[in-house]
Amino acid sequence: MLNFTKFQTFFVYIIFLFLASFSFLNFQSDDQKLINKKVNLGLDLQGGSYLLLEIDTDPLIKDRLQDKIIPIKKSLKENNIKFKDFFIEEKKIFFKTQDTKKFKNIFLSKKDNDLNPFIQKFNKNELDIFINNNLVEISFSKSGLLLINNSAINQSIEIIRRRIDDVGTKEPTILQRGEKRILVELPGVKDPNRIKKLIGKTAKLDFRLVSDDNNEFGYDKLISDTGEELKVSKKIVMSGENLIDAQPRLDNQSNTPTVTFTLDRLGSQKFGRATTDNVGKRLAIVLDEKIISAPSIREPITAGNGNITGDFTFQEATDLALLLRSGALPTSLNTVEERTVGPDLGKDSIKSGSLSLLVGFLLVITFMIYKYRIFGFVANLSLIFNLLMLIGILTLLEATLTLPGIAGIILTVGMAVDANVLIFERIKEELKTEKSIIHAFDIGYKKAKITVLDANVTTLIAALILFAFGSGPVKGFAVTLGLGILTTLFSAYFIARHITSIIVLNKKGNINL
Repeated sequence: MLNFTKFQTFFVYIIFLFLASFSFLNFQSDDQKLINKKVNLGLDLQGGSYLLLEIDTDPLIKDRLQDKIIPIKKSLKENNIKFKDFFIEEKKIFFKTQDTKKFKNIFLSKKDNDLNPFIQKFNKNELDIFINNNLVEISFSKSGLLLINNSAINQSIEIIRRRIDDVGTKEPTILQRGEKRILVELPGVKDPNRIKKLIGKTAKLDFRLVSDDNNEFGYDKLISDTGEELKVSKKIVMSGENLIDAQPRLDNQSNTPTVTFTLDRLGSQKFGRATTDNVGKRLAIVLDEKIISAPSIREPITAGNGNITGDFTFQEATDLALLLRSGALPTSLNTVEERTVGPDLGKDSIKSGSLSLLVGFLLVITFMIYKYRIFGFVANLSLIFNLLMLIGILTLLEATLTLPGIAGIILTVGMAVDANVLIFERIKEELKTEKSIIHAFDIGYKKAKITVLDANVTTLIAALILFAFGSGPVKGFAVTLGLGILTTLFSAYFIARHITSIIVLNKKGNINL
């Protein structure tokens, strides 16, 4: 156990130097970064905002059901099934048919056939179909609802990430929590209210014509930004999906903020056709069912570019452009939980955590030197190497360090020394019976190995369970604790053992433990 070949010695220290070198990257300045890696500070250490959002899938389910009506009607007509009275109620499609037997034979048959690929597909996977007398009831199955939910939450996370990245927030944490919730942590955010507004807006953009005809039926009454009530056609000329880009600008003539937008090819065609046919009419620009602008169409706009003007500041124009660029959320988001941590509180947490680590470290060093003399110095040197490797691995992974994470590092200090205490006490027992000091140290390391492994492996299992089932700060504690156990085992059984072997082999008969 005490013999190390040259290759083993080289291999041990090259691993240490490789991992420890990353820890020093945390001290490099922003202007002279060799490798862009560091340990990031969590929300509780540098301040910022914590948001727990929940998607509202009820409107989305109704929209998806609405999309199914035309294909279902088409399928019924193709199979010569008479139907009437289509309507949606309580997340279900209802319609009546007198051809119930024929409907069952074709659409509810369990046999594989090619009668209708559309219905065959949804009948098996996405839709549930029930018949009560002549009333047919169609709803999304569990797998269909799960598909809608997963699609909505994945799309929402992507759009939230785009919006936050556009603002320039560093190291945001955006994660799915459960089936319908999204966790957003924004360390160092100076204006949390602005971020909250940007994240929470659905940003569904529509271009619709303003109606002056009092006899027209298909319209909505909406309020403009000036407080004017306008009758806006329900027919959408163009949606925000056709936007390629949007940027804030200052109008050269009026020196007021505007938002310029660029359309894709299909959007340019739609917009050009609508503005050509409706010169002189007003075009309402509707964002989340609110009119932000309703300018008059003075001439056809066929170039695929346009301006959105309104009574807003340049900051509001910047945020509007950001929302349009990032795209609309598939559904609205509700704030379930919200917390804001001030930067002063974060600084206090760093001070208290660092002080705890320093005090614990000094006490451990003092105790080990007093208890084991030169071998206590070996254990302390091993502990320093251990911490350097741990910080190096956290830096390499670009981990986010939280206050519980610091607690995990402090616990690692105690466990690292505990391994050496077990080894040295075992060696003491062997020195009482063994005449050969080298043999006593060798047997001591061998016999203590199982005990040390058992103690650390059980703690590692606990850390893995915390990481798997915990969230947020609990995961941070589990990460530092788990990695600390691995570096502890490496430093105790390779680095400390190698240094101990040098001392024992050189002194031989003059050992005092």
